[in-house]
Amino acid sequence: MSGIHLYESKHQESYELRIHHHPNYQLLYAIEGEGSIILNGGKHPLEQDNAVLILPYAEHAVSSDSNLTLLVLAFDAESFQTPVHLEADPPLFTQSELLRLSTFSANELRLLLRKSAVRAGTEGCAQRSCHADLRSRDSASPRPSEGTTQAADANSLRAERIRNYIDLHYYESLTAEDLAYKLGVGVRHANNIFKESYGMTPVQYLTESRIRVAKKLLIETDKDIVSICFEVGYESLPTFYRAFKNTVGLSPNKFRQQHRE
Repeated sequence: MSGIHLYESKHQESYELRIHHHPNYQLLYAIEGEGSIILNGGKHPLEQDNAVLILPYAEHAVSSDSNLTLLVLAFDAESFQTPVHLEADPPLFTQSELLRLSTFSANELRLLLRKSAVRAGTEGCAQRSCHADLRSRDSASPRPSEGTTQAADANSLRAERIRNYIDLHYYESLTAEDLAYKLGVGVRHANNIFKESYGMTPVQYLTESRIRVAKKLLIETDKDIVSICFEVGYESLPTFYRAFKNTVGLSPNKFRQQHRE
């Protein structure tokens, strides 16, 4: 394997993988469930938000206690460059390591993996198609008339700027305060100027953007729902289910089943 590859590895309860090794690096990130990993001759608990850096040819094995779902970032030596700070710089790792990350490091790693998922070639069609759908909303969106004032035009540009930001960063952990800060205004003012152009608040548009991508992935890929939840920016499965059902009227499972039938 050459280059960088991101994929999901799902292990049902009582699953146990034989000890093995491979010639490339792997970064495992547990997004759901519990299990254990055999690493460096010892067995260690593996829990949600733990990460594991596996060096080439290091023997290891994963077992699951309760439906363990991992995101696996596999890469060769030439690709071993990452902006994430993992308690120590990568060249200092002399053996494979189980990383119990700080909150800050875990947040940075989640962002890195989400960016990798969005850019991954295997998912590119669904993501690009979604962005085209989002852009196509322009023609249907309310626009200021020719007689609008200079202040209204400025507000329209601000609203477009924050919409463009959401289109490109929907998978990040964004709040109403974060989005208003990008405009340099308060939350209430940001909501008002965004509603004038798009008929909804920035947070409502963020939810719409995430659910639009999730629908594409549910239809066009076989990825597990917990991985889709993670990739579109939700930190918990119940929050994703609630947002999806409120927007679509169906649960993610029923939506996928309905379209496949």
